[in-house]
Amino acid sequence: MTEGMSTTLTMPETPALLGIAAWSGTGKTTLLEQLLPALRQRGLRVAVIKHAHHAFDVDQPGKDSHRLRQAGAMPMLVASRARIAMMLETPDQEEADLAQLIEMVRPQAPDLILVEGFKAWPLPKLELYRSELGKPPRAAEDPWVKAVAAKGDWQPPVGVESLDLDDLDTLIDWVAAWPVRWPSERAPRPVAGDR
Repeated sequence: MTEGMSTTLTMPETPALLGIAAWSGTGKTTLLEQLLPALRQRGLRVAVIKHAHHAFDVDQPGKDSHRLRQAGAMPMLVASRARIAMMLETPDQEEADLAQLIEMVRPQAPDLILVEGFKAWPLPKLELYRSELGKPPRAAEDPWVKAVAAKGDWQPPVGVESLDLDDLDTLIDWVAAWPVRWPSERAPRPVAGDR
């Protein structure tokens, strides 16, 4: 599966899921860096699943974990008192499977999983939009966009909340309230042309 394709995703009762969707250069990671400490201060346990558009490796050639992974460990788990890392080769997958990644995170019991990227997957989303990038917003075509945090001249479609991308306090409040809203937000909204 490629990033432009989607599949079915079962909406769990817990944890709440929220996609952070935007064109490259809009500031997804910057916003997450600001949101995460504020959400933690409010007592929320928040996990993040990030889509990478390129091959990446957290391991280093020559290290024991790399050598064992190259030898065939499936998965390779490295643990210390400070952190745990799991490396799993997925050569038969065209693209990362979001449903599988969510299931890997669920045992950690987060209140909320923020998903950066995976914009074509069917899950509720907060879209970030900057008109100066010259790219169209996705909210009009994507029934899973629940709110748009925008900078610039743009009006959201009916049923989509409008937020100010520069109003961090309001964005924190909106995301912090998401786990409470989750039970009623696990379905797409109607879009123009739906009957």
